[in-house]
Amino acid sequence: MFENILLDIEGTVAILTVNRPQKMNAVNNATVEELDQAVAQVEKNPDLRVLILTGAGEKAFVAGADINEVNNRDAVTGRAETRRRQEVYSRIENLEIPSIAAINGFALGTGLELAMVCSIRIASTKALLGQPEVKLGIMPGAGGTQRLPKLVGMGRAMELILTGDPIKADAALAMGLVNKVVEPDQLMAEAKKLAETIAARPKLAIQYAKEAVLRSGEGSLAIGLAHESYLHTLACGTQDKKEGVAAFLEKRAPQFTGK
Repeated sequence: MFENILLDIEGTVAILTVNRPQKMNAVNNATVEELDQAVAQVEKNPDLRVLILTGAGEKAFVAGADINEVNNRDAVTGRAETRRRQEVYSRIENLEIPSIAAINGFALGTGLELAMVCSIRIASTKALLGQPEVKLGIMPGAGGTQRLPKLVGMGRAMELILTGDPIKADAALAMGLVNKVVEPDQLMAEAKKLAETIAARPKLAIQYAKEAVLRSGEGSLAIGLAHESYLHTLACGTQDKKEGVAAFLEKRAPQFTGK
C-alpha cells in the first residue's frame, strides 16, 4: 500500500521504516504524505503500545531531504513543504504511545528532525547526526531549530546548526541527543527490547506521563505542575492503578489491561 515506507505490526509494537535505500532514505513530499497515512493507522489501532521508527538498509536512517525537491523550492513551496513536514512530524511526536528512533546510519537534516520527534533515540555506532542545511544556503525547516536546543542546550544546538557539521554517535550520546549507542547488528534488537519493556507498562499511565513531559517546556513551572497533577489524578482513576498497587502489596507481577 506504500511506495516509500513500510509499516509492520509485531504484537503491540509498530515498526515504521523509511524505505528508499537507493536514495539513502531521503524524504520527499510523497514520503511525508505516506508517513502521515501510516501514523493515522497507528493512531486507530488500540492494541499498539510503542512505535519504532527506522530506515531501510545499513547506511541511513534518513540522510536528509530529497535534493531534487530542495533544488526546486522557492519562497512559496519552501513555506508549504516545511509547514507540512512540521505538521506530520509533530503528529508523530504527539502520538498517545511512545516512539523510539532506531538510528542505523545517517540522520541528517530532516532525518535528524524526524528522529528528534521520537520519545527516545537509540543509535548505531555507525550513525552520523547533524543539521547541515546551512551548507546548502538554507536552514532547518522541520523543527530542528526548536527541538535541538531542548535536547542538547542552546550552545551545542547553535554549534551544530551554524556550522552544519555532523557528529558521531558517541558525541551525540555525550550531549544527550541520543539515549544509547549500540553495535549495528544489535540496533533493532535493542529497540525492540526497550519497546517491549514500555509495552508491558500500563497504557494510560504511559500516555499521561508522555503528555506531561512533552508539555513541560510550554509554560511556567506552576502551569506544568498543575497539568502534571491533573494527569496523575486521571491515572489514579484507572483499573491499572488499582492492579498495580495491589500487585505491589501482594508481591506478584501485575496484570495490566490498559483500562
